[in-house]
Amino acid sequence: MAVARAQRGARDGKALLMFGVSRLAKSLRAACSALVAGGLLAVAACGGAGGDDGPVRVSVWAWYPEFKGVVDAFNASHADVQVEWTNVGTGPDQYAKLKTAFTAGKGAPDVAMVEFQQIPTFVILDALVDMGPYGANDDEALYAEWAWSQATDGDKVYAIPVDGGPMALMYRKDLFDLHGIPVPTTWDEYRTAAERIKAVDPNAHIASFGSDGGWINGLMWQAGCRPYGYSAAKARDQVRIDLTAPACRKVFELHGDLVRRGLMATDPFFTADATAALDSGRYWTWAAAGWTPGYVAGSLKNTAGKWAVAPMPQWTAGADEQGDWGGSTFTVTKQAKDPAAATRVARELFGRSKEAWDVGLNKAFLYPLVKDIAADPAFTGKTYEFFNGQKVNEIFVPVSQKLGEFQYTPFQDFVFGELNDRSAEAIAGSRPWETVLEETQENVIAYARQQGFKVGN
Repeated sequence: MAVARAQRGARDGKALLMFGVSRLAKSLRAACSALVAGGLLAVAACGGAGGDDGPVRVSVWAWYPEFKGVVDAFNASHADVQVEWTNVGTGPDQYAKLKTAFTAGKGAPDVAMVEFQQIPTFVILDALVDMGPYGANDDEALYAEWAWSQATDGDKVYAIPVDGGPMALMYRKDLFDLHGIPVPTTWDEYRTAAERIKAVDPNAHIASFGSDGGWINGLMWQAGCRPYGYSAAKARDQVRIDLTAPACRKVFELHGDLVRRGLMATDPFFTADATAALDSGRYWTWAAAGWTPGYVAGSLKNTAGKWAVAPMPQWTAGADEQGDWGGSTFTVTKQAKDPAAATRVARELFGRSKEAWDVGLNKAFLYPLVKDIAADPAFTGKTYEFFNGQKVNEIFVPVSQKLGEFQYTPFQDFVFGELNDRSAEAIAGSRPWETVLEETQENVIAYARQQGFKVGN
């Protein structure tokens, strides 16, 4: 921008030249708009050039930790496109504002951070741009296969993956070693470990059932449960719901039994009580995610160096099933003033940017879904003081590589709410654990039909 201003202040002849370039740029932008309408756009030639009018400005809503550094890195390396970032709230708070803006037809940003499970909701609201015509399909090989599958529908690209949450078992290595309790490799061994922990310390629990819909979903995913099916490209009004499949039931049978017997606590995650329990020896494990290292390092001060990470227990000895808890993307909304420029921002804010990923990995502690970043020895070989120098990403990276396809519904917030509410009833003793999934399934099917969906299983 400084160079452009200096050029505009040069000799008259040069100023006339710049005036001509400005007119040409405006003509090119008009031509590019026509090409977009015709599906013939070459993004490299037409995408978001600011010309003499200055850079294209793209508004972004996101709540990533340390995101200012990512925005600064993008703006420093892009003269023709600049990001204007706003944090309007995390997760549900932002989604509520987005839905209001989509309904009103105004007020949405050009680019929005959206978690994977929310993508179908915004797709069915016809609120997201298909970024395929703007070159996004070229990025497929860049990302973990499971993440790309969730961000797309056929050849339509509705989101650019950023971070995920491959799951592993965080555990108090010092306590397991002190009392000679083997770290569980199966869920049956996990139950046995819970019994032995209670015998050693009546005030301790193996973990807490945190009543978090995404966490529960990750456990079911890891159990081989695939309770949802939806593709707007195939049938916008059809959805599959199968929460009562045996692979789903066994998760609640195990955890319900542990809670009933007092072997598992019930503090919601990320509360003061749960954090204190993790940091005092009252909770010995946490089935957590690839972003866990950053969270625990900042929250657990008394037990730093006493934790380790192991693979998730398996339902069958020797199996290698994996699950994911969390993950987010960048989407382009249909209110974007310049979809080509907005797509460029969505693709390049993180993408292959070393500067952005330096912030994302070392300050925000994101788990990267860019395969090359995740496989880089600088990431896989990174040691964590909190885990007594363990290279925990050597556990998390193979999990992400092995995750299979998983779909969500267009009303996943309702599903997660039902799972949480019915689980809370079971925790309170007002509902048998065996009926949590049955009641959730009935309520979800009823809700889906009320919204006009045909439901199968």
